[in-house]
Amino acid sequence: MAERELIDKDKLVLRGLQFHGFHGVKQEEKILGQKFIVDVDAWMDLSAAGETDSISDTVSYTDIYRIAKDVVEGPSRNLLEAVAHCIASATLLKFPQISTVRVKVGKPHVAVQGIVDYLGVEILRYRKDIGGDRQELH
Repeated sequence: MAERELIDKDKLVLRGLQFHGFHGVKQEEKILGQKFIVDVDAWMDLSAAGETDSISDTVSYTDIYRIAKDVVEGPSRNLLEAVAHCIASATLLKFPQISTVRVKVGKPHVAVQGIVDYLGVEILRYRKDIGGDRQELH
């Protein structure tokens, strides 16, 4: 499914998650660490949860939050691409009802000559990307 086809589909949204981690290519980043900002979109059918008002018919935001926290605060990685990929893969592996996930990871404190909100990466992963069958979004 193309990204443009996701626009009108149901999704869980987590924005502005902030964690301290030790990721980066430079030695100082691995020693001192820094703040990372994470956004997650997780596409799944939310109609049953809307009808039943039951947490058992959806995925808890806090479970996805914990995945992001564990990855960012966990073992050091060189690249934000690897951090984002680990969050996306863990989310898809833990929750089979999620068919697609978008993860954005940003570094607000980077050594560049200029003013930036943050620099980072954004990835989109489908269930098929982790070896499972890719499910169509409803």
